[in-house]
Amino acid sequence: MPPTLTLKSGTSWDDAWQRCLTVAPEAFRDDRVLNLWNAAWQADGRALPAVSPVDGTPVAGPPRLDRATARQAVRAALDQHRAWRHVPLPERRARVAATLDALAEHRDLLALLLVWEIGKPWRLARADVDRAIDGVRWYVDGIDTMLDGRAPLDGPVSNIASWNYPMSVLVHALLVQTLAGNAVVAKTPTDGGVACLTLATALAAREGVPVTLVSGSGGELSEALVRAPEIGCVSFVGGRDTGAAVATAVADLGKRHILEQEGLNTWGIWNHTDWDTLGALIPKLFDYGKQRCTAYPRFVVQRSLFDAFLAAYLPAVRALRIGHPLAVEHPDDPYPALDFGPVINAAKAKELDDQVAEAIDRGAVPLHRGTPADARFLPGQDTSAYLQPVTLLNPPRSSPLHHAEPFGPVDTIVLVDTEAELLAAMNASNGALVATLSTDERATFERLAPHIRAFKIGHGVPRSRGDRDELFGGFGASWRGAFVGGELLVRAVTRGPAGERLPGNFPDHRLTP
Repeated sequence: MPPTLTLKSGTSWDDAWQRCLTVAPEAFRDDRVLNLWNAAWQADGRALPAVSPVDGTPVAGPPRLDRATARQAVRAALDQHRAWRHVPLPERRARVAATLDALAEHRDLLALLLVWEIGKPWRLARADVDRAIDGVRWYVDGIDTMLDGRAPLDGPVSNIASWNYPMSVLVHALLVQTLAGNAVVAKTPTDGGVACLTLATALAAREGVPVTLVSGSGGELSEALVRAPEIGCVSFVGGRDTGAAVATAVADLGKRHILEQEGLNTWGIWNHTDWDTLGALIPKLFDYGKQRCTAYPRFVVQRSLFDAFLAAYLPAVRALRIGHPLAVEHPDDPYPALDFGPVINAAKAKELDDQVAEAIDRGAVPLHRGTPADARFLPGQDTSAYLQPVTLLNPPRSSPLHHAEPFGPVDTIVLVDTEAELLAAMNASNGALVATLSTDERATFERLAPHIRAFKIGHGVPRSRGDRDELFGGFGASWRGAFVGGELLVRAVTRGPAGERLPGNFPDHRLTP
């Protein structure tokens, strides 16, 4: 019998909440978080109930503003922007650096909030915090040359990001944008991360960094956060449906924009023999249950290699470690080493489970399905947000799993016989952020890679968003607007010489760095 598990000592949601009240009493109340606008914490908005995907524990919900209040917040952010843009760079750098020191001091609390709010295993939660801190430090050290001949935008940068990387994507972007001379506005993700973001922005606001943090529905706040004339740039990370609406709005207004959208990232297998290396990579591809924009949910496999591929793939996927991210045998044990915990909520787990069942009903072949008995759970805990890993062969074209990113631990495999079929299957979603091709011959990779519509393409290795000076963007419908990463992130949120054409995908041009 597996051992009975218990919650690691000092890691309950109540423990985390009490620590937040101690660290940032200005931003937290006994029963809710506050919105931050006009340089003050505001007890406005209607706080929605929320539960943790980890085990259904009640957690803080977003205090949703109405449209009129959001407009006031944006107008106040413009006032902050007009003052901040004239703050000398050394002072901006010092304030952002002090914010990073404060984030580092409270690293473990920020990570614990990520565990409870969005279900990240401890290792990945700490990595999300660390990547934000280390990434912004790189910009602090090198910002002088990046800003040569450049000026802040005419208005604040509006940030609307998904829930999966609150620190390494959203907080990282906010701090670099302020370092470049802009005030910033951020909307908390509806599905999770509000307490973590509230704590992070509280630490920044203490240092005089001009950040606005508000909550609300996209439909209610889009007029203020996207279309408002005060906004100088819109930075969006999310799905294609919402992204298309934002893209239409910013195109109509001629507004600077950075729109990172989903795509079906694919991993091709062609004339390949290094199965040990591939098998070792499979568990890493399931980090955080593939709930990230650079996950690889689709394998496109040469039919003659399918048996060898399965011999490498199946043992790896059967060994995945899943469960409650804070469940241990003894209260003082180290955090459990997991590949992933829950998906973002019970509704998402059901949606994916239904999609899998429908795909099988229409002809997909199940190659692997994990069982709850293999997972680590607390006795009697709510497991409705957990989905065990699933692998399907040949999902039908009518299934969303055929052409869209599932954003969960569901892999699909498509078999091909020719290079033309390989490329067509790897380009199934009209553009992607990343792709990988495993093939023994470098010449084969160099010949086929230019025909794969992804911004980053790996030769037998996964690609990711990247850090520091690594550029990031997307092909086709996976990206609209300016590319980012390295110096390009600073260029995307500043004004350069007259007539400058930024690298990116725009309605009137596409420019690759």
